[in-house]
Amino acid sequence: MIVTTSDLFEHAYGKYAVGAYNINNMEQAIGLFEGNARAKAPFIVQISKGSRGYAGVVMIEAIILAAEKMFPENIFAVHLDHGDEQTCYDCINSGFYSSVMIDASHESLAENISTTQRVVSAAHDRGISVEAELGMLGGVEEDIQIDEKHAMLTDPDEAKEFVVKTGCDSLAVAIGTSHGAYKFSGGQGLHFDRIASIQEKLPEFPLVMHGSSSVPKSEVERINDAGGALDSSARGVDENEFAKAVELGVAKVNIDTDGRLVWTRVHREFFRDQPAVYDFRKPGSILMSEYADFIEKKSCKLMSSRKLKDLRDNLS
Repeated sequence: MIVTTSDLFEHAYGKYAVGAYNINNMEQAIGLFEGNARAKAPFIVQISKGSRGYAGVVMIEAIILAAEKMFPENIFAVHLDHGDEQTCYDCINSGFYSSVMIDASHESLAENISTTQRVVSAAHDRGISVEAELGMLGGVEEDIQIDEKHAMLTDPDEAKEFVVKTGCDSLAVAIGTSHGAYKFSGGQGLHFDRIASIQEKLPEFPLVMHGSSSVPKSEVERINDAGGALDSSARGVDENEFAKAVELGVAKVNIDTDGRLVWTRVHREFFRDQPAVYDFRKPGSILMSEYADFIEKKSCKLMSSRKLKDLRDNLS
């Protein structure tokens, strides 16, 4: 069942976070849907502009619809991740997406507000939820790269002004996370004091954490043992901090890098151990199983497991 992110956040707020996972192909989609079916957890399928270009708009939508038929018990939103204004309009007009993200965070506050207002107006006319972003995360997100020295934490007063003026349904905030595998160094981490200040200004309003993969050390080590060359200092968000973030209003947690690490580890290990094999379906089958395991475990950390029945009752 496809629902809006607003539907999900209304049920989740203060109790759990909804996992939002980027997909690009069939194997990821099946693993995502199977893992959440096992966990009985609601989730968000995220499609980036890059994914739309890689798989093709028609193909990526067909993959999601096929996965829905395979796992009809699932409840999820279909969300455009980090969209520019035109891509948001394309997705709104497609009739397929239930949620879009307009990312104008690189613009001035006034321009960000103006752009978001236009997208919100178009989306709400069709019953589609809108996520916006304020502040600037460092790191790499597909073709967007923000140097850490240019990253900016979200200002709580600006956050209130932004939400009031734009009417967006959720807000991605910069609170110390960053995109990609190299998130923290030394004693850096999530700025819970900043999240608390934003929640104080925006009580009951759903906040979103981007760049929230955990980048497990074991995955990095296994990839490197199989011929990879990832920096061993790669470090992500401590999964045990999700619970505290939920208490402070975080209702959506974006996870992309961890899924890429699973894909990379499975394929590197398979072809290292079986160099004579050229049937791509064999590592693909392993990936679907491993990805489902990864999703099921992540749902537990987000506290979204076993929430499906209550959500379904709430929606009916």
